[in-house]
Amino acid sequence: MHRLSGTGDSALIRRINTAIVLECIRNESPLSRARISERTGLNKATVSSLVSNLIAGGLVSEIGTGESSGGRKPVMLLFNAGAGYAVGIDVGVNYIRGLLTDLAGTPVARRETKIARRSPEDVLPLLHDVIRGLIGDAPASRYGVVGIGIGVSGIVDDGGTILFAPNLNWRNVPLRRLVEERFNLPCVIDNEANAGAAGELRYGAGRGFADQIYVSVGIGIGTGIIINRELYRGKSGFSGELGHMSIAMDGRQCSCGNLGCWELYASEKALIEHGEPYASFEAACAAAESGDGQAVRLLETIGAYLGTGIANIVNVFNPEAVILGNRICIAERFVRDAIEREIERRTQTYNREGMRLLFAELGEHSAVRGAAGYAISRFFDSLNGQGAG
Repeated sequence: MHRLSGTGDSALIRRINTAIVLECIRNESPLSRARISERTGLNKATVSSLVSNLIAGGLVSEIGTGESSGGRKPVMLLFNAGAGYAVGIDVGVNYIRGLLTDLAGTPVARRETKIARRSPEDVLPLLHDVIRGLIGDAPASRYGVVGIGIGVSGIVDDGGTILFAPNLNWRNVPLRRLVEERFNLPCVIDNEANAGAAGELRYGAGRGFADQIYVSVGIGIGTGIIINRELYRGKSGFSGELGHMSIAMDGRQCSCGNLGCWELYASEKALIEHGEPYASFEAACAAAESGDGQAVRLLETIGAYLGTGIANIVNVFNPEAVILGNRICIAERFVRDAIEREIERRTQTYNREGMRLLFAELGEHSAVRGAAGYAISRFFDSLNGQGAG
């Protein structure tokens, strides 16, 4: 085994330990230095030194004493979530949703606008307006706005370029570069469903599950795959395009070029194209609520197609939970039974045993929360990389 030695390795160890201590305080504060030592396995002197640096850096505060089990009362530490702010953006097919959060991921301000024309030339000015407004909403703080995270319904490379977004008809849009040049802030770009999965994992229905699949159902369908609490990206980083798995061998042509894609039958696009006069999940649900049998049947059909695709996911991944998010949350009441029937009918008993079908705790805001979380994580990584704290 290679052993770390020398000043360079000591600095690396200190950065790693700082990240461990800060994550412990972020997740569990208020807590004492002694408790951090117990939780992390680091000795008390190391913890004390690292905490002092975090206090000096404005990320941690002392808030008084806690209960004692004997001897001196411990000084309690609190993560200073207001030391900075992050912008999260969800670029959908017909909307841009924006969120400003503090460093704990707690929402501070929201902005949203509709997309009428989908070309990059039309969408980018709207995106800039939303980001600019959120930056203006940020309270004064030590670190200011630390970064921007953006989720987009498409295939994104590791340089932040949108290689292909079929429902937006975007190809090779260097979004990260364009945003960073405009705002002079670090930017993280990811697929919308991955961002949604990250949002539910940290802040929502996925918190208690190590292995889960997040299914984002809007105009299209995307999935984020979480294995052992980590996002699975695949060899080239493009995993999760399960909305484009074929569920009808000779099915309709999809904008991605494939035939019979799942999203053609189980998304809001399917509702709009085959459910006149229902122009949205809201419209169909309102009609179903008022006793419109056609709307009820249409929503149940979409639920059945969703269940068919989810059954494939369950048979392949055997997850602890499947979490449905984005626009489909509006229609939970009308689609859940049909989804569950198809899962029951099409999965192997052993694969679905104990599996939970959940709807996103964050509703339509999973992706925008996850995107802001990306910006926060990048900020802390940069601090540790610089040896700060």
